[in-house]
Amino acid sequence: MGRRLYVGNLPYKTTDEDLTDLFGQVGPVDNVRVMREQATGRARGFGFVEMTTDEGAQKAIEQFHQYELEGRALVVNEAKPRESGGFGGGGGRGGYGGGGGSRREPRW
Repeated sequence: MGRRLYVGNLPYKTTDEDLTDLFGQVGPVDNVRVMREQATGRARGFGFVEMTTDEGAQKAIEQFHQYELEGRALVVNEAKPRESGGFGGGGGRGGYGGGGGSRREPRW
């Protein structure tokens, strides 16, 4: 099991310190990052917690998945590795006129 956890459905005022304190209840925490919008600095409602041990990560999932924090049920699971490429970015060859974004037109 990985030690990096995805934490979703966070209240928007949650800080890195809040998550460190919460997840520190089940084991040592290496790193915490609440994701924020670049332009405004506003929290995006999710973040990542890296636990020191696999056992701590498993306990965190068991204890905090569906845990209610300020009226919101948290989603906690193992973070998936970030895939390179994906959506976004510039236009390209073929397709229907290029343009980036998340909607992709079929290539014939």
